[in-house]
Amino acid sequence: MQSGFMASEIVKQYKEKARETGIPYMEKEYENHILYHYTDYQALDGMLHHAQLRVNNVLNMNDAAEMRYFMDGLCDAVAKRLESEGDIQRAERVRELFQEELKKEFYYSAYAACFSLHRDDAAQWERYGNRGRGVCIAFQGRHLERMATGALSLQTVFYQDDMAGHNLTGVFYRLVKRGKELSLTNPDIKKAMNYAWSCSAAFKHPSFLSEREVRLVVSPFVKEYFEVEPCYHITTERIKKYYPLDLMGMCGKIGIGLEELVPEIIIGPESTQSKSILQDYLRDNGLEELAGKVALSKCPLRRPG
Repeated sequence: MQSGFMASEIVKQYKEKARETGIPYMEKEYENHILYHYTDYQALDGMLHHAQLRVNNVLNMNDAAEMRYFMDGLCDAVAKRLESEGDIQRAERVRELFQEELKKEFYYSAYAACFSLHRDDAAQWERYGNRGRGVCIAFQGRHLERMATGALSLQTVFYQDDMAGHNLTGVFYRLVKRGKELSLTNPDIKKAMNYAWSCSAAFKHPSFLSEREVRLVVSPFVKEYFEVEPCYHITTERIKKYYPLDLMGMCGKIGIGLEELVPEIIIGPESTQSKSILQDYLRDNGLEELAGKVALSKCPLRRPG
């Protein structure tokens, strides 16, 4: 039995199924987009000096409950579709299947790095850029797409309450209607459930729609395709688990350098960081080309009086 999957392979399967059924597969391409990562200077040092991109546990993020909400909503949408056809027995089995799966929540928790399509955005600075005192690192979307292979996937965050129109609702519905064993011992069910967990990491409440977020999602539970060892960040209050992705290695695999991946660095509107010192830091780290790509934010971020 195949217990894992490659994100790229399962996506390909769903595209083919979409063509067969006429149900659209929603996909976003970033060939002509810049993706902006709002963060602090410690994270910038990790990315540029140590060439590591941290992906953090989605369950520890502010919107962690939405990962569970996605799975609950998916279950409800599939079950209701079956109930509308009078297939009560299968609907009940679907609910039992998802209840069983949700007990394994932490094991299946995904890890992600978050980006926005918005450049120099007030809300992004406030929420994710250390309240405007941090920094924004731009990434070429087309390069991130090429890096997202194996257990990594670049996912557009979607914002919706009703899961009835989501592609996975149709996938699970068709699997159920085939009449095969409706359990996690069924490799097709297992594949779909694994992919559902990965997709849940790119789901948010509609109130966040304006963020236009994109996530580089990692599914470390897919051991066959993910060999990165976890690390732990220790603070005075707690221990956080993360996975350090090798940015230099990822760049090398697609034949580019770090300076080609990063087209711009923006100093936050409330930051006390000197532009010239940041440029010296980049030059001294062998990133001469990036030193010429540093900009100051023009965002009029206002503090309450």
